[in-house]
Parts: sequence; structure tokens; C-alpha cells
Amino acid sequence: MNKPAIHPYIPIAIGVLTIGFSAIFVKLATADAGVIAFYRMFLSAVIMLPLFLLSYRNEVKTLNRRDWIFTVSAGVFLAIHFILWFESLNYTSVASSTVLVTLQPIFALAGTALFFKEIITGKMLTAVFIALSGSCIISWGDFQVSGAALFGDILALLGCAFVTAYLLIGQNVRKRVSLVTYTFLVYSVSSIALFFYVVSIQQPFFGYPASDWGWFLALAILPNLLGHTLFNWAVKWVSTNVVSIATLFEPIFASIAAYFILHEKITTLQTIGAIVVLTGVLLFIADVKRLKEKLFLKKA
Repeated sequence: MNKPAIHPYIPIAIGVLTIGFSAIFVKLATADAGVIAFYRMFLSAVIMLPLFLLSYRNEVKTLNRRDWIFTVSAGVFLAIHFILWFESLNYTSVASSTVLVTLQPIFALAGTALFFKEIITGKMLTAVFIALSGSCIISWGDFQVSGAALFGDILALLGCAFVTAYLLIGQNVRKRVSLVTYTFLVYSVSSIALFFYVVSIQQPFFGYPASDWGWFLALAILPNLLGHTLFNWAVKWVSTNVVSIATLFEPIFASIAAYFILHEKITTLQTIGAIVVLTGVLLFIADVKRLKEKLFLKKA
């Protein structure tokens, strides 16, 4: 496999920054969770359509049955992730929801070991345990606030599991399929799944204020076309573990933005929990770097 033109950590960092605004845009919109998720994915696919038709449509013919199954599955998993996560924001705060929904390393670690036979060290497991402890601190604080907040936390964690499955599939398929083709198909499948979800629960597609349409478009452009697309680019070159760990920095941006834009208070337990989570993240990244250097020296 050829080396990427730029270091994968750069687009990952940009992706983390852009998805940090996702929860803010969702909170500012008045539409229901399913409708917001649908327009996020649908507008993303529409924006990508001209580029796909112009330069990539013939690549679809080269996809085998396995690639189609994986790509469709990724689109459905992404749709479920957004339904669960956006719904969680109706019950809990931006700070809590974003910390918990980005606990992907817990699921990614197991997935990459099981499906890609990646090496998992004791230090990695310790780092993940520390991050999980931080999420428990946040959840305990929310439980003290209300049962509804805890329910929102549970929805966020379930959303985390589905987005990790989506990234694991991308790590496999992106080794054979171009970024534009894969992301366009995934976003299209996701929007179709969300369309039927919205229809099934009888939510209206229209009749929303002009501001909502602005938030729908903002979600499509920033967190999706920049954030998720950059992650899908990166998983061709790095493990899902690296992307998942990096997204744990999202709550920092989201919580600060929520404080200034939505005037949400950041509790002491949320702060402590976030610090514990980020400590686990940094320890994980340090061990990944150490392992890569050790493997490099062995090859040399």
C-alpha cells in the first residue's frame, strides 16, 4: 500500500474539530432526531452526487458482493448511530452525550483484535479501562440529576457501539474502494434507512423554520462531509482504534461550545469524568506510538 500524501493524524484532527459542532447543531434545530439525521445524510449524498457521477460512477461496477454487503451494513449502522445519539441529546447534556458517544475505543479494541488480528497490549487495556471509568463518573453524575439524563447516556453508549461497527467496516472496505465511492454509497444507504425510519414513526419532512434548514445543511457540510469523510479516508491508512481514540477529544470542543452557545453548565463530575477519559486517551495514544516504533525497529 502506498504512503498517504499527508500524515493521517492531520485529517483526523480536522475531522474531530468539525464533528465537535454536531451536537450543537442538533440542539439548535427544532426538528425531531430522525428528521435531523435524515437531512444530514440526504444533503451529504446530494452534495457528493455530481462528483460521484462525473468521476466515480463506473467504480460501482467493480464492487463485489462482499463489498456491497459491507457498504450497505455500514450505511444502516451509521443511520442507527445518529438516531440513538441525536435522541440522547433530548435527555442529557451535550457534554455527557459527546463524551459517552465517543467511547468508541472500548468497542474498537475488541473489533480490531477479533476481525483484523491487531495486537492489543496490557497498557492499551489499562488505558481503555481508565477511559471507561471516566464515562462511569459522568453517568453517575447524570443519574443524580435525573433518570432521564441516565437514559440519554445509555442511548449515547448504544450509538457509540454502532458508529464503531461502521468504522470497522470502513477499515476493511476502504482498502479496496475509493473514498468518494464508499462515502457516497454509505451516506445514500444511510439516508434511505433514515427515510423509512421517519416514515414509520410518522414524523413530517417539511414545515420546519428556515433556521432548521440551515442547521441541516451545516450538519451535512461540517460533521459529515468534512468529519466523517476524513475519518473514512484515514481508516485506509490507520487502525480504527486510532480514529476512535482521537474522537474522544470531541467532547472538549463540544462542551466549550455548548457552554458559550447553549449556556449549558458543566458540572464538577462531568469535568472530573472528562479529565479521566482524556487521561486514558493520551495513555492509549502513547502506547500505540511505542508499539509502532518497536515493530519498526524489528523490521529494520
